[in-house]
Amino acid sequence: MRHHAETDEVDAVVIGTGAGGAPILARLAQAGLSVVALEAGPNWEPTDHTPDEIDAASIYWTSERLSGGTDPEAFGGNNSGIGVGGSTLHWGAFCPRPDERDLRLASDQGAGVDWPITHAELIPYIEEVERFIQVSGPADYPWDPARRYPLPPVARNAPADLMAAGCDALGIRTTDSPAAIVSRDVQQPHFGVRAGAINSGATHQGDRVASKASMDVTYLPLAVAHGAEIRAGAMVHGLERDATGRITAVVYRKDGVDHRQRTRNVFLCGGGVESARLLLNLDLANSSGQVGRNYMAHPAAQVWGRFDRPTRMWRGWPSSLISEDFVRPKEKDFAGGYLIQSLGVLPVTLATSMARSGIRGERLMDLLEHYDSFAGIGVNGECLPAESNRLTLVDEVDEVGLKRARIDFSFSDNERALDAHSVTTMKAIWEAAGAKDVFVLNRTAHAEGTCRMGDDRDSAVVDPNGRSYDVDNLYICDNSVFPSSLIANPALTIMALALRTADRFLGR
Repeated sequence: MRHHAETDEVDAVVIGTGAGGAPILARLAQAGLSVVALEAGPNWEPTDHTPDEIDAASIYWTSERLSGGTDPEAFGGNNSGIGVGGSTLHWGAFCPRPDERDLRLASDQGAGVDWPITHAELIPYIEEVERFIQVSGPADYPWDPARRYPLPPVARNAPADLMAAGCDALGIRTTDSPAAIVSRDVQQPHFGVRAGAINSGATHQGDRVASKASMDVTYLPLAVAHGAEIRAGAMVHGLERDATGRITAVVYRKDGVDHRQRTRNVFLCGGGVESARLLLNLDLANSSGQVGRNYMAHPAAQVWGRFDRPTRMWRGWPSSLISEDFVRPKEKDFAGGYLIQSLGVLPVTLATSMARSGIRGERLMDLLEHYDSFAGIGVNGECLPAESNRLTLVDEVDEVGLKRARIDFSFSDNERALDAHSVTTMKAIWEAAGAKDVFVLNRTAHAEGTCRMGDDRDSAVVDPNGRSYDVDNLYICDNSVFPSSLIANPALTIMALALRTADRFLGR
């Protein structure tokens, strides 16, 4: 790997190496630019990962955050990763495409906001990402017959088969889920062989055989091969600026010592919480007053049921079946809609979610006795942006002196109506499949929207190309720039936006 001196003025510093930072780093390096990525966490090798849920906590961002509101969100393993590869180290690799209707929600349904870019502009980047990370998926996608995936689908597990049976009985269409997991051995450029899925249910604990498309086995090797430098264990806590307001250096702490890297440009890709937290701490790029506002989290209720035969849901990829039949439900009293996916989780994860939903004591223990006979269904639903849902700072500081984040989040009437509709749907599916002991887990997922992208500098933090309205050599690219939540899980869209932002920066 190439190494730059801190006194060198590099073309760009990329803060964060997840779904936003890694593709940008690769694109800029391929263009011949001198680029340095700073990652707060360590560098993990695939063989460092473990299926043990407790030991795997080292890949989660567990630095303290305060969570408030009527529907406070759980962080850590739910939506935040740390290490070279960011949250893609532990993401579930479920990667449906964003739906065109979700990008124009306000125009179509009079709620939320529209995206300042079109679906047609985004799709070529989506397809490029799918080809490069080698997404597995069905040959016939019912909601988009022209769609083609690079690899055949990953094998279904028992919860997927049971969900399919229930959906079939109700006339709900399903198919194999698009998965950022290779279904057979493949050669990944500049990394090597990524082994085909070994039917492990421990996807969220990291992937020992690199079947999952985390950034450390896809875009980051590409970046390093073209001259990029990655510095692990480098926690950014400052940005130096000149008299004109342009950023001239990034300040970070590594092994207890502060360093500064001179740079001509900065790409901030820390995620929906950390990007906004850094800007608020530095009082930067916030003339609109929108940094930290419009926080969104997907309604992500789960419904679980017990079956008369073992399901062994820890085997196989956890989310191997999808339905998009409810992206726009016919009879509804809310804007937007939701995706449905099959679920299988490991026991500690299930028990934790049950406790958070109020299932405790004897009831909790009785249900867990039948863990190997349970199967789950979950949704990912639309969340409307609201200024009252926001990230602010508290007086308590972290290990580098940055004030910690407090995230207040409450469902609006729209999210509550969507949540109720989705739970009714999932209960009906399990009833049709013959499930017993059905129970609901209330939850949200992902962290989006705190540095909104838009055409109007008075209501947005960055322009449609990801460039700050206030600091002309600062770009932001992660799910913080999402104007609305979209229904699809965010990682695929983040990667596509990253390539688009890099191309706009390069003048393409």
